[in-house]
Amino acid sequence: MPVIDEAAAGRIFREESGRSVAALIRVFGDIDVAEDAVQEAFAVALRTWPGSGLPPNPGGWITTTARRRAIDRLRRESRERELLSEAAVLAPGGYDDCGMSEEAGPVLDDRLRLIFTCCHPALSTEAQVALTLRLLGGLSTVEVARSFLVAEATMAQRLVRAKHKIKAARIPYRVPEDHELPDRLPPVLAVVYLVYNAELTGPAERGLCSEAIRLARILATLMPDEPEVDGLLALLLLTESRRASRRRPDGSLVLLGEQDRRLWDGALIEEGQAIVRRCLRRDRPGPYQLQAAINAVHADAATFEQTDWSQIVALYDQLLAVAPTPVVALNRAIAIAIGEVQGPCAALALVDELDLDNYHPFHATRADLLQRLGRNSEAAAAYERAAALAPTDAERDFLRLGGRASR
Repeated sequence: MPVIDEAAAGRIFREESGRSVAALIRVFGDIDVAEDAVQEAFAVALRTWPGSGLPPNPGGWITTTARRRAIDRLRRESRERELLSEAAVLAPGGYDDCGMSEEAGPVLDDRLRLIFTCCHPALSTEAQVALTLRLLGGLSTVEVARSFLVAEATMAQRLVRAKHKIKAARIPYRVPEDHELPDRLPPVLAVVYLVYNAELTGPAERGLCSEAIRLARILATLMPDEPEVDGLLALLLLTESRRASRRRPDGSLVLLGEQDRRLWDGALIEEGQAIVRRCLRRDRPGPYQLQAAINAVHADAATFEQTDWSQIVALYDQLLAVAPTPVVALNRAIAIAIGEVQGPCAALALVDELDLDNYHPFHATRADLLQRLGRNSEAAAAYERAAALAPTDAERDFLRLGGRASR
């Protein structure tokens, strides 16, 4: 049996906590009980695994230990009968000898049930996404807050209110019926996309990229006639194809133009582009499909210089029409500048119209454009502002390096 240290146990927590929390919510029907029990189980693991070694099935060990802890807690609080009765309503079908309910519904996955529970229409869209990131992906409140560009205390209050709303409204823990799925889909797609990006921008590896892709594949199987589901899957695959080239061995960032395209995953590119072509044939464009198409154009180019920037800007024009957000407008301006479609002066004018003062890519983009225009002192200040807002050390170091080059 292999010996494990605390760092390895931490990685397992990041990978398995969402699965365990989802399984326990199915059993007990109480989010707080599930979260607390899983935290306690990992605390036990940190005490025992370094000496006894890693169990054959760490995730199963955590779930089993957490279930026992939850039962002990409920017995102590004399609430077991009440909560297990509620759980029977939330997870119809009864319980097996281990206390786990039978699998039911069109998708046999606890985490997907958890996404749809957290994305119930009774909750605001923001609360739906935030709560699922917290429960499914195991993100800290700080990391969820960063995804929404809000303060930690604000996000903590939102998460507590969302959990209370689920409990008070007795929101069922299940995948919706087929006729309910289209209306319930947009926040679920947003969750999966943010789960993927949480690892790209997070301070540590979490296994969330592969988890997001797995969930996107499940959704694509569940909803084969929804082009936006396919669009999201294609977007994640094409983005993932470049992940190995985005950082140097020392952890520093590598811009798109400097990436070694030999490191790009050809199999993921081929699969993603095939899905994009299928979406184009449907002719029902949506935000995820258009973002996937933009990434497909990048993947088509053998070198950065051969990128078809005019096509990318045209796709951003379509994206801005269906999703008129400041972030989309910012990315369109970046494409205009990088591809020399209109030049840095025109791009800067577009960027300066946007209200994104708390978004570090906004300031990083301004810094780059100002530097291109020879306005070095302004560029240095913009780089410093971007670095102050950046979520990771690697991004902060990269931006401060750019700021020093502008001085």
